[in-house]
Amino acid sequence: MDWSALAVSLKLGALTVLVLLPLGIVCGRALAFNRFQGKGFVEALLALPLVLPPTVLGYYLLVAFGGNSPLGQLWQGISGHPLAFSFEGLLLASLIANIPFVVQPMQRGFEAIAVEIREAAACSGLSPWRVFLTIDLPLAWPGIVTGMVLAFAHTLGEFGVVLMVGGNITGETRTVAVAIYDRVQAFDNNSAGIMSVLLLALSLLALSLTYFLSARIGRRYA
Repeated sequence: MDWSALAVSLKLGALTVLVLLPLGIVCGRALAFNRFQGKGFVEALLALPLVLPPTVLGYYLLVAFGGNSPLGQLWQGISGHPLAFSFEGLLLASLIANIPFVVQPMQRGFEAIAVEIREAAACSGLSPWRVFLTIDLPLAWPGIVTGMVLAFAHTLGEFGVVLMVGGNITGETRTVAVAIYDRVQAFDNNSAGIMSVLLLALSLLALSLTYFLSARIGRRYA
C-alpha cells in the first residue's frame, strides 16, 4: 500500500470539497432560482468536464498552467515555482474537473424546494439572508451533501487530469490512482489490487450515500 499516495489523495479530496462547497452552494442556488438569458449556455459550460475526456481536459489545463501562459507566469512570479506539476496546480485542476459534480446536485437540491415555502417565508417578512439560512440550506442539504460526496469520490479516482497536470511526484502529486497505474506497470499486482479494492470500497460507499440522499429528496417532495 502506497500510504503517501493515499495521503495526497485524501488531502486533495478534502481541499477540493472545502473550496467547492461555498462556490457550489452559490452557483447551484443561483441557477435554481434565477432565470436569465444564456442560462443554458452557463449550465452547459459548467457541465463540460463531464463529457470531455480527462486527457483532453488535462491537456487544456496543462497549457493554461504552463510556464508560457499568463497564469503560469503569474504564479511562478509569486511563488517561485511552476504551477504545473505542483500540488497547487493539481488542486486547481481538481476544482475545475469537479465543478459539475458539485453544482448539479446542489442545484437539484435547491430546485426541489417548493416555491410556496419560499414565498410564504418572504411574505412573513424574513430577509433574503434569513430565508437562505432557515429555509434554503436546511431543505437543500441532501443535494449539498451529495455534491460533496461525489466530488470527494471523483477526486480519489481521477487519473487523466491528475497525471496530465500533476505528473507523478511522490508525496506531492502522486495520488492513489496514479500509484495503481505504476504498480500495474511494474507487474506488482498485489499492491495494485489492494489499492484498487480500497478505491472500489470508497466509491461504493459514496454512491450508496448519494442514492440514499436522492431517495430522501424524492420522499420529501412526493
